[in-house]
Amino acid sequence: MPILEVKNIKKGFGDTDVLKGVGFSMERGQVLAIIGSSGSGKTTLLRCLNFLETPDEGEIWVNGKLLTGENLSDDQIRQNRLHFGLVFQNFNLFPHYSVLKNVTDAPIHVQKRDRDEVYKEARELLRKVGLAEKENSYPGQLSGGQQQRVAIARALAM
Repeated sequence: MPILEVKNIKKGFGDTDVLKGVGFSMERGQVLAIIGSSGSGKTTLLRCLNFLETPDEGEIWVNGKLLTGENLSDDQIRQNRLHFGLVFQNFNLFPHYSVLKNVTDAPIHVQKRDRDEVYKEARELLRKVGLAEKENSYPGQLSGGQQQRVAIARALAM
């Protein structure tokens, strides 16, 4: 069973059709690259998958569960977002939080996960992205590439 299945996603803004029936499926362990020219709908697709935009048509399935539909409550949308992590182009790290707090804040406060477990997982993620020694640093003390890796670890922590 696919972990993610996208069927016939359509999204337009005014007279402009941005997504015109996008569909794909992914099995666990697969990697997918979304490529295209500027304005081709890459970010719109990601925003639809993360429920930051509402598709005009189509379905999003995660682990066999349909996430899209009409009249979703705010709580259902919040729950659906928990299936996806998104690294924005400007990273959106909290400048007054350490690297470790940037990675652990949402799993602890949004997902209500155990603090010790989250910290253990976050330290392992930081090790995997090559930033174990930077857990007490602040974003302003990091290079752009290091900030990007913190954002990736934060997305994976969710």
